[in-house]
Amino acid sequence: MSPSFDLSSFTSHTGSAPSPFDAINGPRLAGGDGSHPLHSVSPEELLRPTDGAIEGEIVLDQPARVGDGITGHIRLTAVKAIDARKAYLRLVGLRLDEVRRSEDHRNSKGEVSYTERWVETSGKLFVADAFLEPFIPTSFQPGQTFEAQFAVPAPRLGPPTAHLGESIIAWALEVRWDIAMGSDHWLATYLPLAQNPDLMRAGVGKQGGISLMASVPVGDGSISVVSPLPAPAGQEVVVKVAWPSAPQGQGARIEIHRRTNAPNGTEGIIASVNVDPASLTSGAAEARLMVPPGSAPSFDGAGLEIDYVIRVLVDRRFRSDAAIERPVGIV
Repeated sequence: MSPSFDLSSFTSHTGSAPSPFDAINGPRLAGGDGSHPLHSVSPEELLRPTDGAIEGEIVLDQPARVGDGITGHIRLTAVKAIDARKAYLRLVGLRLDEVRRSEDHRNSKGEVSYTERWVETSGKLFVADAFLEPFIPTSFQPGQTFEAQFAVPAPRLGPPTAHLGESIIAWALEVRWDIAMGSDHWLATYLPLAQNPDLMRAGVGKQGGISLMASVPVGDGSISVVSPLPAPAGQEVVVKVAWPSAPQGQGARIEIHRRTNAPNGTEGIIASVNVDPASLTSGAAEARLMVPPGSAPSFDGAGLEIDYVIRVLVDRRFRSDAAIERPVGIV
């Protein structure tokens, strides 16, 4: 077997995303084997608001939400002359993933001398919807201004803006000018697109339904959430458990687990509270679990999924743990 090295300290790897999300393209979006470069990146940092040919702003009338309309105002001032084939307001959605890479390095005999492994990020636009209204002029002279109101639909089913730890979903509204034989010009604004609890309650996608039920039967027991659902990030989830057949053990816990299919993602415990194992069989077990602020909302879309479960676990000495669980919606 060839040796494997973490050469991140003396090799240069980069990650990238397409415009207008290319503000921090480069070494910050890559790291050594086992690293998670996206953990220190916020979706807002990815946006480069303009390429420099145009100044101005895109202002929203109110926060955007999956399935709702998006309205606002555009103000533009040209910094330099623009002569484009087309110009339009568009909604763009980015999926940015951590990806594990490797490369074999060979000696003069063609033998593998070592294998380099690293993590880099790779982004693509999974939505780039252009709108016919408002009409955007294709030509500007330096100093020329333009203003317009707009009303466009938000993505009907999402996904919402989300940081999954190892993947990011980000949205922007941008005015873009398609330049013949040259680089496009644009002005963009970051769009925090919130998950829509009403759609979750209606069972749209995989994240509604049972995850929003107050009480879910599990075997001969039940796991109940007595606080409002879907549970907002940054607030407590109050859980009550009745598990008559729960085995005796040296300890028990009630936890919230997050699960994702992000390429470099892993399952993780985001909240945990110890309880008396005897309280499970008596039906008196209760826990207050804090959902960490900034937790990604439950969603499935753009080929990504993240969901959460409440897991009740009994730690049995010299035996495998016993556990029951139910899904829970987070927004």
